[in-house]
Amino acid sequence: MTDAASAAPRPTAVDPVLARKMWRTLEPYHGFIYFSPTAAAAYAELGITGRSGYFGSRAAPLGAVTAPVVVATFFNFDPAVVEAAMAEVWTTTTPDALVAARFAAADQDLREVLGSDVLDSPELAEAAALAADAAAACPLEGRPLFAGHAGLVPPTEPHLALWHAVSMLREFRGDGHLAALLTEGFDALEALVTHGAAGDVPAAVLQATRGWSDEAWAAAVDRLRGRGLVEADGDELTAAGRAARDRVEARTDELAQAPWLALGAERADRLRELVRPWSRAIVASGIFLTPPA
Repeated sequence: MTDAASAAPRPTAVDPVLARKMWRTLEPYHGFIYFSPTAAAAYAELGITGRSGYFGSRAAPLGAVTAPVVVATFFNFDPAVVEAAMAEVWTTTTPDALVAARFAAADQDLREVLGSDVLDSPELAEAAALAADAAAACPLEGRPLFAGHAGLVPPTEPHLALWHAVSMLREFRGDGHLAALLTEGFDALEALVTHGAAGDVPAAVLQATRGWSDEAWAAAVDRLRGRGLVEADGDELTAAGRAARDRVEARTDELAQAPWLALGAERADRLRELVRPWSRAIVASGIFLTPPA
């Protein structure tokens, strides 16, 4: 995987509509793991509970990294929250154990939601192969979370192979999103405030899940107000703020092109067609209604 990724062709054109469609369709197939009671229980068996399970399991493909590395790569969490969550993770368990627990939880949940007819289908094997080809086309440079996941031994069972490939594609896009935010001049908390002000996710949810204090949030609003990017109350973007967020999203899509340009529009559309009903089934299962750790 590493050799293939490092030798991958670079994008020669931009199709942001395709990149965003792929992300929206594939995201539930990976993202359920952050809400999974099965995953939380698996981490707890290793002695890792609460937020430590989220940070430790997602960072585990990078190895036994320190909290500052998690702050850097995860980007928008209060560093104090990360420090507290990671304080005893690597003295309690190992990266390999957490990676294995995460795969085991994904395996159990996917088996329960998709059922044997899907798991044994040629369509699932086809989707896993398409997603693996897309992930192999992603360059490693400047993509630390993607690179960590790309260094894992991929599972052989199609439903898990697909989950792993989608995980890599998700982290590849996420790494590029952070680069776009930094290019636009947003720090971690300013990125959250503008995300909330854009109306996609309630600001209170973003603040609570990322662990920021009211004082820190208010200070970020003040900074953005001073730059003319949010309205007086900080709850809405100004025209300039909307333009800045639009640039971030457009640049994110542009930086996410490599796998889809390599796969080609026809094969990418086929992957979306295959995964769409499975992602819908995952959403319909109600797992995303479970509060994340």
